[in-house]
Amino acid sequence: MKYFWFLSVILVAVSCAQPSKNPFEAGGYVKYLYSHSDIPVFGILNDHVLHSRLNTKWYTTDAWTFACDIRARACTGGTVEHTPQFVDHIRGNYNGADVDAILWNSPSSVGYAEIDRLWADWNRGQWQMTAGRQRLVLGTNLVWNPTDIFNPYSILDFDYEERPGFDGAHVQYYLGPLSKVEIAVKPGKTSSSSAAVAVYTTNVREYDVHLLAAQRSGLWLLGGSWAGDIAGGGFRGEATVSQKPVQTLPGVYDVTATDGTMSSAALSVDYTFSSSLYLHIESLFNSAGTTSDAGLFAIQSHTLGLLSPARWSLFSEIAYNLTPLLRGSFFSILNPTDHSYVLVPSLTWSALTNLDLMILVLAFRGDALTEFAGYGESGYLRVQWSF
Repeated sequence: MKYFWFLSVILVAVSCAQPSKNPFEAGGYVKYLYSHSDIPVFGILNDHVLHSRLNTKWYTTDAWTFACDIRARACTGGTVEHTPQFVDHIRGNYNGADVDAILWNSPSSVGYAEIDRLWADWNRGQWQMTAGRQRLVLGTNLVWNPTDIFNPYSILDFDYEERPGFDGAHVQYYLGPLSKVEIAVKPGKTSSSSAAVAVYTTNVREYDVHLLAAQRSGLWLLGGSWAGDIAGGGFRGEATVSQKPVQTLPGVYDVTATDGTMSSAALSVDYTFSSSLYLHIESLFNSAGTTSDAGLFAIQSHTLGLLSPARWSLFSEIAYNLTPLLRGSFFSILNPTDHSYVLVPSLTWSALTNLDLMILVLAFRGDALTEFAGYGESGYLRVQWSF
């Protein structure tokens, strides 16, 4: 078993450790997601997803913590029927061992389970070390994180709040209450699948500042981010500059040869009024992004690690508590050069202490070959019970 060595270390450490008063924690959720979609290529699709999650932590001593989180999904409906090898599209993409299982795989339904967190953490004095499958949050923005070199996420993937992790090691050394240095490494079989980052964090005039140097896919990257406030509103930003590989074919790049540099930057401002009204604006710039129809550049931008194929992207959001238990939200993402966009209204109701209901719509608009063309419209109903 590929993870035998890691599990063995956990078992030895647990057996030798003196447990604390409450050494074990467990929690998670079960949720059902129904979707009704009208996609130009496929027509009307109805889908059902039953999604469960179990999060566990074991505090064996004051210094050692172990975690194992399991995620399982059962999917059925039109999307499964119209997508060849659908299970390959939902499998986790990790650089380490495969700790997952295909429970069943039929033309109309798929069952899949995976361990998406499996780590050991040692914390003593100024040192903290974490090894295994983990989530490392890099960046300060709420939508686009150019400095997250491991697993940046899409805000449109609303049903995976935990976000993807990576297999590797993370070492932190705290210089003081507001400053630290850290190193994280994601080893891969080749340099193109490996990544490493060194980060220095400090506080300057009540702003958290992060400076980083990284290696990703065999190319260097430098960047930084900040988070603070202006007049009580959040003010965040991130920027990176990195080597740009030479393109040999559409979507194919030679990382052994570089064609100058490319840069990305994102700026975010948000404010919450006393009435609970929330406003949020964010922008993204990619020097390597296209100013023409961005749908034609999707494969190349993914290979380059861009968060969007467009040169510019604009995000805006407004949210409000209609009642203490009912929250309405509306956000949009606009490509200002090819004029395509997506609209996302939603309602969330806390029906009971551990029971939440959500209604959400994804409405994509754009001419053929633009960034958001061809996705149509989808409506979602989600019921989630947490424990």
